[in-house]
Amino acid sequence: MKPLLLAAALCLVAPAAAHAQVAAGTLPNTFDDRNARPAPAAPAPAPQAAPAELSPEPADAASEETLRAVIEGLQAGEIDYDRMTADLAAQVRPQATVVTPVVQGFGALVSVAFLGSRDDIDLFNVIFANAETQWRIGLTPEGKVSALLFRPAE
Repeated sequence: MKPLLLAAALCLVAPAAAHAQVAAGTLPNTFDDRNARPAPAAPAPAPQAAPAELSPEPADAASEETLRAVIEGLQAGEIDYDRMTADLAAQVRPQATVVTPVVQGFGALVSVAFLGSRDDIDLFNVIFANAETQWRIGLTPEGKVSALLFRPAE
């Protein structure tokens, strides 16, 4: 009797197990996109262009004289906004209370040396008694300062 019960139990369990395996194997995964293709490989980064060389000629012959005047004004605490384009003056005004004491802290102007120009901007190495800096200055055809930037010398 035991073999008969065991055989009957196997017959009842075996089809259900076989069906469960088939059913589980045939259900589609709702997260799989049947039309999906593998993601394409990321493109190789483009080679970076070498920085443009500095021109040995100033973009504007008056740039050094203008830079000296701007620095003198900053050190005196009297920025001449009329010397600047309206756009640059609007950018400098809110920063004047911070920039003026910084430039005054550099000490007396010792030397201004032209380093080169690029994209109509002249680059100068400016040495003060207490600091060495690099300044960039750009002038409009009318002689107004359109770009002005300084930072510690490299």
